[in-house]
Amino acid sequence: MKTPREILLGRHQAAGPKLDAIRKQALSKLSHQNTQTERQAASWVSLIFHLAGAPWRELILPSRRIWMGLGAVWAVLILINVLQGDHTGRAAGSRAVSPSVMASWQVQQRWMNELLADRAIPPDTDRPRNPAPRPRSEETRWAMA
Repeated sequence: MKTPREILLGRHQAAGPKLDAIRKQALSKLSHQNTQTERQAASWVSLIFHLAGAPWRELILPSRRIWMGLGAVWAVLILINVLQGDHTGRAAGSRAVSPSVMASWQVQQRWMNELLADRAIPPDTDRPRNPAPRPRSEETRWAMA
């Protein structure tokens, strides 16, 4: 006795070569150059959308309430900063520097110039020579004795 699968395969066995011809025709259309370039462009676009959407799905969406809270805090801080701002119309760089501040800055510059001045020893003077290094074994023998 034949199984139902064998009966169905026996009935449709003649359709196999026709399906193979249709498959070859479809694949020949896909191997066309324009189709390949379109497929490559579509794959790049889908890759870009996937890469752009991944951080959104993984970082933003799971913690929407936290991000909304942070945005509200920033909005309040910006509003307070604008309301507390100096409305005199002067820019930060156009403020005049007092003479005492300038004098102290000049004193600091002089001190820095003195500290960083090249104080090299002239070559004709004798430099103190370091004694010859002793072997370490002697140092440890004296330390143990």
